[in-house]
Amino acid sequence: MKFTRVFAFMALAGLAGSAFATNGYFAHGNGMKAKGRAGAATATYDDAFAGANNPAAAAFAGDRIDLGIDWFSPIREMSRSGSTGANLGPGFSTPPMNGSSDSDSDNFFIPEFGYNKMVDPKLALGVTVYGNGGMNTDYPAINTNCGTGTNLLCGQGSLGVDLMQLIIAPTAAYKIMPNHSIGITPLIGYQRFKAEGLQAFSAISSDRANVTNNGYDDSWGWGVRVGYMGQITPTVTIGAAYASKMDFQEFNKYSGLFAEQGDFDIPENYNLGVAWQATPQIKLAVDYQRINYSSVNSVGNPSTNFFTCNYMTMPNATGPGCLGESGGAGFGWSDVNVWKLGAEYKYNAQWLFRAGWNHGDNPISARDVEFNTIAPAVITDHLTLGFTYTVADGNEVTVAYMHAFENDVSGPSYFFGGTDNIKMYQNSLGVQYSWKM
Repeated sequence: MKFTRVFAFMALAGLAGSAFATNGYFAHGNGMKAKGRAGAATATYDDAFAGANNPAAAAFAGDRIDLGIDWFSPIREMSRSGSTGANLGPGFSTPPMNGSSDSDSDNFFIPEFGYNKMVDPKLALGVTVYGNGGMNTDYPAINTNCGTGTNLLCGQGSLGVDLMQLIIAPTAAYKIMPNHSIGITPLIGYQRFKAEGLQAFSAISSDRANVTNNGYDDSWGWGVRVGYMGQITPTVTIGAAYASKMDFQEFNKYSGLFAEQGDFDIPENYNLGVAWQATPQIKLAVDYQRINYSSVNSVGNPSTNFFTCNYMTMPNATGPGCLGESGGAGFGWSDVNVWKLGAEYKYNAQWLFRAGWNHGDNPISARDVEFNTIAPAVITDHLTLGFTYTVADGNEVTVAYMHAFENDVSGPSYFFGGTDNIKMYQNSLGVQYSWKM
């Protein structure tokens, strides 16, 4: 398959959307080999996904194309008990609202693509195209105390959001010494978003016409990732990478939902890693990743900021904590630390097996559960398995499986009284074909 056809497939398929919500809303790994190792990839160079993991790895990866697709299945549930209803003022009172709802849309197919070319023994050029992450929920309308065909947030119709983030990452890497390299990856981002059923949130918005049910909006953004890789002994490799915050255009159709008039950037993040070839058959890899969600106001602002919003004013609410303002209520996510431990066992020249464990912080506290019913990214622990089979011509087939164990968080319902609970678990199964050139 020619490079241009593969790239076109990846770009078009990526527009189908993604729903990752593993380490916050970031994917637990990029590339099926990394996913089989629970995402540990900062100090490895066995595929063409340097642009997503560590740009410096491209200098050691050789000439190759990697094309993969992941089936991803997140199972989400929200519930409320002990509701007494809330009185937000004239025209904004709510009845008691108890119940539970499971999110539909449980199956997603997420492609990824990597290309790497050694221009000379020191210089490598390539490109990675991948889904950075996303949030997706789709709670069906039910009959509540708000009326027929309403949802558990007292809105009309189904309740949920759909966020997709696609990154195009051209990469250049250079060996500054035979066993040490540096790399740089400009990050070009495209994202699209829609929200439905959030009519109740309009009461605390500075732009009530642009909160919900406005269809898809999209935006472009940019950032940069830089990296270093060094083979410090014949069996030990270290790596480090830093990605700046990606600055995106605002979602104008949702300027009354997200802070800073619809701004939704991708937070800065960095990772450190070490890989150890313990024996000719066994390799171990460990990564540490930090994701600074709090640096993005729409994600990190506490949801309780809405207490400083005067929802009695017309036509829009006023005050520093109203939705859409710079200090407006957000999802309240905290920064997270992620540890990724992976192992590989080379059985013979054809078969290589992988396993891994990924543990990350839960970014959502009890204080912010109600706002996060539409984004229940509470997963903390993942188990991964995988393998690579090398075919007769040297090309590879790689498979990776992930199970994210169920986790839940409960907290107060400010709109309806009582206690909200959100929970989720996940499975994914991916396959990748690699051409060595």
